Amino acid sequence: MEPLDDAGAVIVGPGDDAGVYRMGGMAIVETVDFMTPVVNDPQLFGAISAVNSLSDVYAMGGRPVAAMAVAAFPACDYNISVLKLILKGAMQSLKKTGAFLIGGHSINAVELQFGLAVTGVVEEEAILRAGGAKPGDLLVLTKPLGIGILTTALKNRLIGDDDISEAVNWMLTINDTASKLAVQARASACTDVTGFGLLGHACNMLGGSSVDFVMNYDSIPVLPMTTELAVRGICPGGAYKNLGFVSGNTRFAPHIEKERQLILSDPQTSGGLLIALAPDKLGIFKQSDVFHTVIGRVVKGSGIIIVE
Repeated sequence: MEPLDDAGAVIVGPGDDAGVYRMGGMAIVETVDFMTPVVNDPQLFGAISAVNSLSDVYAMGGRPVAAMAVAAFPACDYNISVLKLILKGAMQSLKKTGAFLIGGHSINAVELQFGLAVTGVVEEEAILRAGGAKPGDLLVLTKPLGIGILTTALKNRLIGDDDISEAVNWMLTINDTASKLAVQARASACTDVTGFGLLGHACNMLGGSSVDFVMNYDSIPVLPMTTELAVRGICPGGAYKNLGFVSGNTRFAPHIEKERQLILSDPQTSGGLLIALAPDKLGIFKQSDVFHTVIGRVVKGSGIIIVE
């Protein structure tokens, strides 16, 4: 994408989790995200979609202040009450963050989709970027993997709603506190793990850098039933695409079988933050009640992910 003419006002442009620009002494964060349903309940879908849309603001170290709803709604297939429930769920999630829904737009479509365009604010010195990991940093992940595999199994009626209750709780978990801790820890780099999976987003963090990420598979948290389903070949198409995308930049140890590779490539809905921080800052997370796991380390290199 061509750079904007007023490049001085743009602090973070295309290629990161969200755009950040300078306006009147403030740093404004802008992002948009929408998705198809991952659960059967429309109100729950709205709540999850909102949390997912807000995540990019938190990945930048920001705070959401306002949102616009974006909906593709098959009016011939669904009663308008379904859209009202989706909006109700979204507003419930927004209320928890202090942000307001101030409008939106809908179109008639073949497939139901919903999300938010979100505006946030951030202090310039607190901006978190995807790039910037340094040799010696630890890699910290704040949510377990497996959401895409579990929701795919649900869509195919291989498991029931009760089987994904833990995954739902994680999808509803807002990344606000984890973001604040990352800012407090002066994280070298940060991103949220969503549609490109852990490996895809890690690759984005490494783009053009002179470091490698070394990950320990056994340290990576995975939701119950995920491995069993992956062994059976129950994975979303996006996991295969993501794995193909990262294959040129990833080295797997011999014991990392294909199903494990797919779990690491599994598209996440409302996933956690992947944070690179100095070892002496890990205590900031340890002193909190935020879920976090050290999954690897940063070493000198050429932009490669090594999974051991």
